[in-house]
Amino acid sequence: MILPPNNTSGASNVHEARNALGKRLRELRRAAGFSGRQLAESLSWPPSKVSKLENGRQTPTDDDVRGWTSATNAEGETDGLLASLHTLEVQHAEWQRVLRTGLKPRQQEHVEWDERTRLFRVFEATVVPGFLQTAEYARARLAEGIRRLNLPNDIDEAVAARVRRQDVLYRADKRFHFVLTEAALKFRVCPTEVMLGQLDRLISLSYLANVRLGIISFAAQYATSPWHGFWIYDQERVLIETFSAALDLRQPQEIKLYGEAFEQLAAVASYGRSARVIINRAIDEIAPEDGS
Repeated sequence: MILPPNNTSGASNVHEARNALGKRLRELRRAAGFSGRQLAESLSWPPSKVSKLENGRQTPTDDDVRGWTSATNAEGETDGLLASLHTLEVQHAEWQRVLRTGLKPRQQEHVEWDERTRLFRVFEATVVPGFLQTAEYARARLAEGIRRLNLPNDIDEAVAARVRRQDVLYRADKRFHFVLTEAALKFRVCPTEVMLGQLDRLISLSYLANVRLGIISFAAQYATSPWHGFWIYDQERVLIETFSAALDLRQPQEIKLYGEAFEQLAAVASYGRSARVIINRAIDEIAPEDGS
């Protein structure tokens, strides 16, 4: 059984890791004989910050950890705490932190994984995956992120970087299995003319020898609910994007769980000519009646 997103093992592990880090910080404070207010005053922090860090409601920075261990005379704990923090940062990458310099660096960070991965398994319930996006569709998606998160506007560079990443689609040493819901073909997340161009591109890409494109029609009977989109990189990593952060899951049991979910979703998808019929149906539904 696949549980809803707020109960996934990945989210639970991130929460537990943050709580464990906060618990260790509390132990160091108490061992030093400080109250929360006293420690906050010694570090020139607002009193609420100590409570938030200790109770897992806020993730510390590297400087927060170093300041804490220095104030509590526990410098010997610094490296271990930083290692725990960095593991947590990999698992739960908050957009405001990782995108603070713009969107282009995030696109470039993906290139290493694009190079090393041989099999990409991708499920999306509401949007077209980045590898399959036209430049215009990518621009609409990235512009939304800039608006929502109030990010530096480097959209031209970010779109160009995303399009360059798509070169891997044409490499014979890589395989791609994409599964989309029919809803992802119809949600109005960009202007109509952009969506029509995007759907036409999906039809073209469905003919590539190393790309398997499945569409789950509205009539399909799901065995696993389409809770959220996710990317599986070989057997090494599962990447999930939420409104606030990216979850980067590496534990074998998590990869196995999402691999099973993907297979169940893929099993009810339509492929080849049947998939193109669904895409063409979406084109007919959203195209202007006058054909312009």
